[in-house]
Amino acid sequence: MGTERTDEELMLAYAGGDLQAFERLYERHRGTLYRFLLRSLRQRADADELFQETWSRAVAARERYRVEAKFTTWLLQIAHNLLIDRFRRTRPQASAEETEVVFNRLDAPDEEQPDRVLSEFEQRRRLQLALEELPEEQRVTFLLRMENGLGLEEISAVTGVGRETVKSRLRYALARVRARFET
Repeated sequence: MGTERTDEELMLAYAGGDLQAFERLYERHRGTLYRFLLRSLRQRADADELFQETWSRAVAARERYRVEAKFTTWLLQIAHNLLIDRFRRTRPQASAEETEVVFNRLDAPDEEQPDRVLSEFEQRRRLQLALEELPEEQRVTFLLRMENGLGLEEISAVTGVGRETVKSRLRYALARVRARFET
């Protein structure tokens, strides 16, 4: 058995015509990409649309792909640019209840004690509300860091803003989230 190919190697293989390489990339990153879009947009239909559009753009750009950053950074940058375009056209509105249903599906706990389930539910609900209250730039930055594990430089590359701006947005987002948990 050989070693597992990196995302970048898979994308280059796909650009060379290896369709299985794309299938592997899709399997690795579909959940991460979808969660990022869903939590950014908060409406399943919008997330579905941008999810498909992100992958379509990645497919269309396969021959131009160059390993200049991690594949995930490149993919999330495509998604982020689509989000920016969407936000410029219209700001989506979702009720807290609709978003909570999605959060519950994504983070549904296994068979656990009722008091623990309630506590986790309350924590997720507070986080959801805190995220909804964040300005768009802070929410996207927060999600890229906390959910996707991107570093400051990678977030800077995805969002197209400077490293210090990323730090500032993260600092303000964290302060707002913490404040929400203190109330």
